Amino acid sequence: MKIARQLRDTNIAEYLLYMWQLEDTLRAYGCDADRLRDEYVSRFDLADEERREEAQWLSDLCTMMREEGVLESGHLQMNKGTLSLMTDLHLQLLQSPKHPFYSAAYYKALPFIVELRAKSGHTDAPELENCFEALYGVMLLRLQKKPVSKETQEAVTHISHLLAMLADAWRKEKAGELEL
Repeated sequence: MKIARQLRDTNIAEYLLYMWQLEDTLRAYGCDADRLRDEYVSRFDLADEERREEAQWLSDLCTMMREEGVLESGHLQMNKGTLSLMTDLHLQLLQSPKHPFYSAAYYKALPFIVELRAKSGHTDAPELENCFEALYGVMLLRLQKKPVSKETQEAVTHISHLLAMLADAWRKEKAGELEL
């Protein structure tokens, strides 16, 4: 919970990736609140009250996952909502003449996004969702110590740059510092 709050406030792209990873972690524990508390939360160096809060938060997320039917796959509505808001900002930045560097980063990443969409078959998903799926997939490969091709790494470099710029714009917008 503490990490999620920090990331939500400082880097919305990292927050979304963290939340996707957390969804998978909850699935790995079968969304069992007792197991999560005893086997997962217990590993963190937290004060007793923080440990109780973390366990309750994870239990609440599990309840949401059950209610929303995403125990096997998919994402929580709150994460979909975050992605939707990011997509809205992404489109506003692309339409704004005040952000040519963002548009340039987008057009550098676009060929890779198009290729990813074609390979994944998720052509109806928002482009940003494809971007996050690519980053998440590479993160999983690295965690499994599997190789990442040179081509994939190049794509991820461009996509990461685009999402970093979007996250910075998000932070500025939330602070009232972004002009569109």
